[in-house]
Amino acid sequence: MFRIVSEENMDVRCGDCLEVLKEVPDESVNLIVTSPPYADRRKNTYGGIEPDKYVAWFLPIAAELLRVLKPDGSFVLNIKENVVDGQRLTYVLNLVLELQRQGWRWTEEYLWVKPNPFPGKWSTRFRDAWEHLYHFTKSAEFQMHQERVMVPKGDWAKKQGTLSEKFHHRTESATGSGFGRNHAAWLDRDYVLPDNVLRLAVESRNRGHSAAYPVALPEWFIKLFSNQGDLVLDPFAGSGTTGVACKMHGRKFMGIDIHQQNCDITIARWKDTVPLTGKRSAA
Repeated sequence: MFRIVSEENMDVRCGDCLEVLKEVPDESVNLIVTSPPYADRRKNTYGGIEPDKYVAWFLPIAAELLRVLKPDGSFVLNIKENVVDGQRLTYVLNLVLELQRQGWRWTEEYLWVKPNPFPGKWSTRFRDAWEHLYHFTKSAEFQMHQERVMVPKGDWAKKQGTLSEKFHHRTESATGSGFGRNHAAWLDRDYVLPDNVLRLAVESRNRGHSAAYPVALPEWFIKLFSNQGDLVLDPFAGSGTTGVACKMHGRKFMGIDIHQQNCDITIARWKDTVPLTGKRSAA
């Protein structure tokens, strides 16, 4: 049995997410954004899942996520391999392959780059300054709003000066690779598409949770893959950061966590969050 706390646009359920998800209706969720416990990590919080058992542990949860997600929905998974005996484990790679076999489409991979990674000293490697963000969908046709995350072009056009005649047409690659570019196509644009690297500082406060990520991380994907009024699910809610981003941008939020303390933090942060208005809030 699990505990549910609901209010307008917020539903927090405290319990094992595999069991809780079974009560969620089919194709009722627009977007899933989550960061599950990594293998053999956060043992004091989640007990730790052994690397060689991680895929088997996660796949039943993923099957429920596949069931509850709408046909045009997206699933964004934040995860990173850890190091044991001087080498990277392969459970994340194995999980991605098994998710594909389960029916998920591996649509894209984004990187979260951390300008302020934690310090450390290792004889065979450097500081971990990035994490994976795997984007999975159920079909090739999914909801995506690129215009909401476009970035200023900057002074690129000024640096180009006056384009010569050849730059007003597509320039083919000199190597014959088939790639080319058309500089003139960008001159009148104020905003351009971003790349697939998100440069976001690590959360300086853990907010009562051992692995809190910055609000800007789920916020970016919520703007990109959902509309106002859509339902966003985080089955490993932790400190409720995904919920904060949902309330900021007018989304409904469902959070699940096995620990009552995390559920309480999630509810409190939701209540303390003030929605954004006007241009700052994604449609």
